[in-house]
Amino acid sequence: MAARVTLKRLPGLYAIARLGASDGIPAWANGAGFVSITRTDDELSITCLQDRVPDAVRQDRDWVAFKLQGPFAFDETGIVLSVIRPLSENDLGIFVVSTFDGDHLLVKAADEPAARQHLGEAGHTLL
Repeated sequence: MAARVTLKRLPGLYAIARLGASDGIPAWANGAGFVSITRTDDELSITCLQDRVPDAVRQDRDWVAFKLQGPFAFDETGIVLSVIRPLSENDLGIFVVSTFDGDHLLVKAADEPAARQHLGEAGHTLL
């Protein structure tokens, strides 16, 4: 049986920004709301409220964020899959960020009504 998860919609619209791999973490990244900063060999990726991201920065805007209400144990399996499966099976794009205590799902704001419908039909609770 697939996991049943409660998801809490976070306020505001989010952007996913891409900077160069060697760029420093900009001051605009810090602030209220959900913030994720990930550095790889190829990029510095920052997810935060979109009103903080300067227009000149490469970004994808108009995402809404849901927090999967946890925490979940590291060895607890199927949590993220149970949430992304009904969305991907219905051709909705997603962006997932995991933290120590939990996971965050982002979907395009235009897809939010459909995402809510498919997640609800899959047995998840949306706050």
